[in-house]
Amino acid sequence: MMRAALLALAALAAAPVDITQWTVPWPNTRPRDPYVDAARRVWFVGQAGNYIAYLDPATGKFKRYAIDEGTLPHNLIVDRAGAVWFAGNGNATIGRLDPKSGAITRYPMPDPAARDPHTLVFDRSGDIWFTVQGGNYVGRLTVATGKIRLAKVPTPNARPYGIAVDSRGRPWFNEFGASKLGTVDPATFEIREYDLPDGRARGRRIAVTSDDRIWYVDYVRGMLARLDPASGSIQEWPAPSGASSLPYAMTVDDRDRLWFVETGPQPNRLVAFDPKSGKYVSETPIRESGGVVVRHIVFDPGTRALWFGTDANTIGRARVP
Repeated sequence: MMRAALLALAALAAAPVDITQWTVPWPNTRPRDPYVDAARRVWFVGQAGNYIAYLDPATGKFKRYAIDEGTLPHNLIVDRAGAVWFAGNGNATIGRLDPKSGAITRYPMPDPAARDPHTLVFDRSGDIWFTVQGGNYVGRLTVATGKIRLAKVPTPNARPYGIAVDSRGRPWFNEFGASKLGTVDPATFEIREYDLPDGRARGRRIAVTSDDRIWYVDYVRGMLARLDPASGSIQEWPAPSGASSLPYAMTVDDRDRLWFVETGPQPNRLVAFDPKSGKYVSETPIRESGGVVVRHIVFDPGTRALWFGTDANTIGRARVP
């Protein structure tokens, strides 16, 4: 396994991709976790600025919506009707913004221990699964009713972090505080955990390919890895920058290529891995990210682009070949 990984690394074809960045007009607000709506507007949160905003890439113009003080929004997603849902990491709520009226609906956590909603994702029914990092929960918000149901992660201080949903509607999540991945049964809300192959491993973000294999980046050990849920087996590939790469933001495109950001190197590097060839096929420095971190990245098939925010106060687009 290690020999195959090293051969793949040696065969690295570092074809760069085109990256464009827009400077967010509100300084030092940590713009992050973008999401593209049907009108091709790129929504994002200002985690340190307490706002929701969007960028129109066609014009370069931004629009900002104020939200409750202390929300500290961490992540957002946009539904088919255009409503923007965001995680209130600082006030234990999930919020829904109506962009037409600016009205906000608030959905408080049903348990005060679930204090910090972290990352949101839609399932195929349009309901929202989310992680609660410090509170150690995974939850589901049923959009039609506003009801929230929580599942406590069995491992103490597991710090559930990234989350993705497979074709069967099962959410999978990283446990950044433990060397485990987890999944929730949507019917019973029982959590099953999978041990990672090294006790030092710390998965941070997660993605699911079309074959329902579960991919994650090991932030501590500098690995890209794949879990086969059917067998429980895990295969690993060293990241191009090795043990010091600190892979963080991660997504998958419509060709099942895995894209992630190495945050150890400065500037950060965007890299791509093709499971079909078992090789890294792209590597691009994110120039304006020098000294800072890209924390989340999404693939939008409509624009055929990866979108991300940086701590350097930019929203970035990487065009995918």
